[in-house]
Amino acid sequence: MRDFEYRRASDPEQASRAAAGAEARFIAGGTLLVDLLRLEVERPSLLLDINELDWKNVEQDGDGVRVGALVKNSALAYHPLIQRRYRVLSEALLSGASAQIRNMASVGGNLLQRTRCSYFRDIGVSACNKRKPGSGCAALDGYSRMHAVLGVSDKCIAVNPSDMNVALVALDARVEIQGPKGKRQLAVADLHTLPGDHPQIETVLAPAELISHVRLPGGERRSAYVKVRDRASYAFALVSAGVALELDGASIKSARVALGGVATKPWRATEVEQALAGQVASRKVFESAAAHGFDQARTTPHNAFKVELARRTIALALERAMENA
Repeated sequence: MRDFEYRRASDPEQASRAAAGAEARFIAGGTLLVDLLRLEVERPSLLLDINELDWKNVEQDGDGVRVGALVKNSALAYHPLIQRRYRVLSEALLSGASAQIRNMASVGGNLLQRTRCSYFRDIGVSACNKRKPGSGCAALDGYSRMHAVLGVSDKCIAVNPSDMNVALVALDARVEIQGPKGKRQLAVADLHTLPGDHPQIETVLAPAELISHVRLPGGERRSAYVKVRDRASYAFALVSAGVALELDGASIKSARVALGGVATKPWRATEVEQALAGQVASRKVFESAAAHGFDQARTTPHNAFKVELARRTIALALERAMENA
């Protein structure tokens, strides 16, 4: 681990000012950042502790819910409002990591998780465009079972690892952002970028900007999260699906479907959503709709299985959402 300066920030403006013009990182729970510091993947000159900021509440906000970025994952997963109205989010959070890590990890940190690509995390591997732009991508010709099949490029096929991000995209959640140039909002679906020719740029956040809150919309939806992995706990998704359905009787008025484990960012499956709209909910309809959206999948010999697995996972998530009254 490299030496760095450590400071505590008492307000958002102070945090943004301190981070501006420095090779700085914000730290809350530190469940991923500390790993990357030890691995020397992250090498900041300044670490800014933001745990004193007043972003720790889950509260009713009109017809929706507003969640502070410093709320712990376990607290959010078990919050009565979340368990009652946003099952997909509670289920996604509880499927991630261990109870101990969920007690430390923050909502903001989960939103900004970096990939678990083994080549990215090993500084002994020189070819990683995320760590060193222009160096190449070892995963393209390496072992790529855990890597992406959607949203990939010739520069990177690393997966976004967050379960929570998938649920938030399915819920059409928004993030509140603040920084040196003021405050703004955007959809979680628009927060992360595709790798394209710049895999080292992972979000649309500007330097020194922080996520302060997440806004969950109102409305009645049936939702569910299904995660397929190699073992029952403490494993990252091979494929996951988060779904949220607005019903009109037995018909699907609207659907939101998001995928994890298969893409370089939390992936909104718009083709599946379109195929579901107006249909009477049934297993046959779910399986038919789940077949859409993979025409542009780019697979390797190691991860081609993810296409069929994703289709089955979507159909199962839709079935479970219908069971979640």
